[in-house]
Formats: sequence, structure tokens, C-alpha cells
Amino acid sequence: MQFLKSRQQVVALLAAGVAGLAILVFLLIGPPHLLAKSESPAFCASCHVMEEQHAAWSHAGAHRRILCVDCHLPNGGPIGHYLWKSIDGMKDVLFFHSGHIPERITLSSHGTEVVQKNCLRCHEETVSRMDTTRQCWKCHRQLQHRLTGTI
Repeated sequence: MQFLKSRQQVVALLAAGVAGLAILVFLLIGPPHLLAKSESPAFCASCHVMEEQHAAWSHAGAHRRILCVDCHLPNGGPIGHYLWKSIDGMKDVLFFHSGHIPERITLSSHGTEVVQKNCLRCHEETVSRMDTTRQCWKCHRQLQHRLTGTI
């Protein structure tokens, strides 16, 4: 009798462990296509605060063919990419739902560093013989979301 009770406990614990692991995997990966959808410009623009940035991006010439995450998230590997995607996403959700949205959306110091590294990564051959200590958008002002389309 004691053996059956402990065996039932082991099976119950094992089942709970498997169920917990399945829930964890679901939460990490999400419903089908959620991860891909959350990297689309339409998803980024779904927050009405980002409408101006999305409109500017859609008129940004060659850059309108790339995703927001290509510039605004680290792209050196999946761990850093998804870690910062989670951090930045939660920060944006907190700002939005708390009502503490900045009047003018600007890059943080970390965001500035990430965007600069991504510019250099994408345009590596072009900038190989240039001074890359300056921020790319200081000269290429039309790439800033609020200045897109201006000269």
C-alpha cells in the first residue's frame, strides 16, 4: 500500500513537472507566429504613441524594407536580441499603461549604442575606412524618424 502511494506521488510530480515545462516553453516561445508578429513594424506601430515614428519609417527610402528590430535591438546573437527585446518591450508597456509617455520619444543611451552598432554592422563595407566614432545620424539626419524626408 505504501509503495503504491509513493509511486502515485512520483507519477503526479513527474506529470506536474512535464506540465510546468510545457507551460514554460509555451511562455518562452508563445503562440504560433507571435514571435515573428512581434518583430513586425505593424506590431511596433500598434501602440498609438509610435504612429509618428512608423509613418516616418514608411517613408524612409531603402530603410523601409528593414524591420524596427533590425536597427533598435542588438543583433549580435539571439540571447542578447531577445533579452533586450523583453526589457525594451516591458519598458514600453509600462510607459504606455502608466500614462508616463514622454512628450518626445528619444533613444536611451543603450538605444543609441545599439542603433550605432547596427548601422556599422549593416554598412560595414561602406564605413570600413571612415571615422566611426561619430553617430551616423548626425550626418544622415534624414534617417531620424522625426526628420525623415527633410534635407
